[in-house]
Amino acid sequence: MTVTDPAQPPAAPFSPEIEAAIAAVRADVAALHAELVRYNLIVWTGGNVSGRVPGADLFVIKPSGVSYDDLAAENMILCDLDGNVIPGTPGSERSPSSDTAAHAYVYRNMAGVGGVVHTHSTFAVAWAARGEEIPCVITAMADEFGGPIPIGPFAIIGDDSIGRGIVETLTGHRSRAVLMQNHGPFTIGTSAKDAVKAAVMVEDVARTVHYAREAGPLIPIPQSAIDSLYDRYQNVYGQSGDERR
Repeated sequence: MTVTDPAQPPAAPFSPEIEAAIAAVRADVAALHAELVRYNLIVWTGGNVSGRVPGADLFVIKPSGVSYDDLAAENMILCDLDGNVIPGTPGSERSPSSDTAAHAYVYRNMAGVGGVVHTHSTFAVAWAARGEEIPCVITAMADEFGGPIPIGPFAIIGDDSIGRGIVETLTGHRSRAVLMQNHGPFTIGTSAKDAVKAAVMVEDVARTVHYAREAGPLIPIPQSAIDSLYDRYQNVYGQSGDERR
């Protein structure tokens, strides 16, 4: 049985359909944090995954400072799109991730986004520390991101400044990833799983392009080839990240 703060008012009732959707997103978001560990994208309790609840102005995000080994569906935190914790819901006695305001801003301003991920993956953070975009010089990057992975502005954690930078940088851009300057990568997706896939791919290309540049000059891919690769990958391999390759 989940223990909730007795001082909090009970949660407003949701329809059975929305309750089922919340439960499914809770389970997905809790489980997907293990993928960040599996692919060595985080250190200690850093990083986070969130997922939008279909059919409702709600999203689920991890609690702040909780060990990844202790994450479970019942301690994920349900928030509205202003980043406010929904009182009386499982996990609501905890503080949400310090990136909650950033995630909320993305959901409010990018209607097609169903998942947001932040990691501290080593090579992507190294590019962010230089304030340098990752150039599109390998076909896998053209497939997945449709061009370079851009740099977002420097912003301090704690309010929606990071979210504003993410939205400003990615609006109208093919990339589902942004390297926030001096901070690290944030990725978006049609679902939380799709955003996690993008986070894994960001680190992979960040590492490969770093090593390539250390060995010698990079060979650019012509824009027409990038466009062709991106279109083929997005439209032939499937319409959602879950179906690609």
